[in-house]
Formats: sequence, structure tokens, C-alpha cells
Amino acid sequence: MTEWFKPAGSTARDGFDVAVTPGDKDWEYSGLYVATLRPGQSVEFDTNDCEYLVLPLSGSAEVVVDGETIPLGGRADVFAGPTDLAYVPRGTTVAVQSAGGARIAFPHAKAANDYPFRRIGTEQVESELRGAGVSSRQVRNFGTPGVLDADSIIACEVLTPAGNWSSYPPHKHDEHKPGKESVLEEIYYFELQLSDAAPLGAKGNDPIGYQRVYGTEDRPIDVLAEVRNGDLVLVPHGWHGPAMAPPGYDMYYLNVMAGPGVEREWLITDDPQHGWVRELWANQQIDPRLPFGGEES
Repeated sequence: MTEWFKPAGSTARDGFDVAVTPGDKDWEYSGLYVATLRPGQSVEFDTNDCEYLVLPLSGSAEVVVDGETIPLGGRADVFAGPTDLAYVPRGTTVAVQSAGGARIAFPHAKAANDYPFRRIGTEQVESELRGAGVSSRQVRNFGTPGVLDADSIIACEVLTPAGNWSSYPPHKHDEHKPGKESVLEEIYYFELQLSDAAPLGAKGNDPIGYQRVYGTEDRPIDVLAEVRNGDLVLVPHGWHGPAMAPPGYDMYYLNVMAGPGVEREWLITDDPQHGWVRELWANQQIDPRLPFGGEES
């Protein structure tokens, strides 16, 4: 369990709060950096053989590549709404600076082809509501096939209201089955907040959530993690879900995926023991607390 659950700060290095990248032990394709920038501070690094996204979690920033600057308006926090972001190709030096201070995520993945440095505006982010009832959640598709042209990276944000289950039914993507399932490593990066229903006296509480990952007899993995702000769960293989937002605590997670497949595709297989729960949604309503941030789906 401890191999795949990474508490906040446990992966910090080289000035990053979070640092997981291809080439780490037992990790090959996907990566994530998170940096906290004080007002006026900047961070600079080489992308080497990976393509990157520059995604403000809070605050705004400017991204500079080869003398070209792209401003990112950002947001107050991950629950406030979507943000614009930038795509940065492999083999470049990128600098990110913030006049007012910001927390920036850098999802990345090994890449074999180059796409241009560019801004992806909030108007290009596709927000959808999935599930129903207590399985209702909101997905912001900013880095998924069909939304973002890229070589290998797949990324999205998922927001789950307090008391709801997300990443459910449990599913996997660790076998190559043409048209049915693709091989993808996956990173879950969590942030949580007190729900609007929390009383004033609860403001000092520490929001928590839970994440489950389990495998097969041939490829075992066993994670049941209590997650807090800044924690990671890595999914090298196996069934994953549910991600559980306990009553009182809203959950956000950033998913970053990549794999060895020639085609960039996100194809999943439900756990056959639990896939039937999708049938329940036909007679249930979407949770009225969605979407977060007043955004339209």
C-alpha cells in the first residue's frame, strides 16, 4: 500500500511539492509536478522527452517558451471553476512566473511527437456530469482525446460533492484489447474542502477522502488510502474506485494518464462484479449541487 500511496510532501524534490515522473521506480509513462510560487517567484525546467501541461490550481501565471509568453488567468481554487492552461512540447525549456503567487500543476507524459506550444482557453474545457444520485460527479475534460491534440498525455479534473462516490463502478485500463481497453498508468492528485453544509465550528477540521485500488491474483495490488490535500495515489494497474467523498467534505482529483499504446485512447473495463450499478442511474437524478463553480455542463 505505501508504495502506491504518496502522502503530501513525500515526493517533494527540486523545489516541487509533488514530483512523480517517468523513470521513477516502477513508473514509466505519466508524471506530475506541483509547484507553489510566492508572489513574483518563478520556476524553470527542461521538458526533455515529455510533453507538459501547465495547469493553475490556484492563482494566475505566465508561461514562457522560446521568448513567447502565454498568460493564464487561473482561478481562486480548483472548486471555483475551470482554468485556462498551456501545452508545452518536449525538448524545450519552460519558465512559469506568477506576480501574485500561485499553485501550478504540471501533468506530463513521455512523448514521441511534438505539438505546438499554445494556450487552451477555458472555453475549450468541456465539463460533463457523470453518474446520478450518490454516484454523481463532474468532469472537466481539458486534456482528453477529442478535446486536446497531444501525443500521449490524457488528463482531466473530477469533482465529487460531499457524500458521493466517484470513479465508480471500479474499472481498469491495464490490458490492450482493441476497441475495448487501453493500457494506461494513472495518477490521482487530491484536494478537498469543507462542503457548504459544514457548520462554522467545523472550519478547523481537516478534510479527508478515501481511494481504493485492488488487483487480480496474477497482478495483485491493494490500496485503501485515507487521502488529504496534496496526497497522491498511483495506479500502475488493477481495478480502481471508488474515490469516496465523506459527508461534509467535497473532493477534487486531478487524473494524469499515459501508456505505451500507439493510439492515444482512454478505454476502460468495469469490474464485472460491480458494473451493473450503472443501471441504477437511469431512474436517479443528477446531484443538484453540481456543477461546482456555476459552470455549465
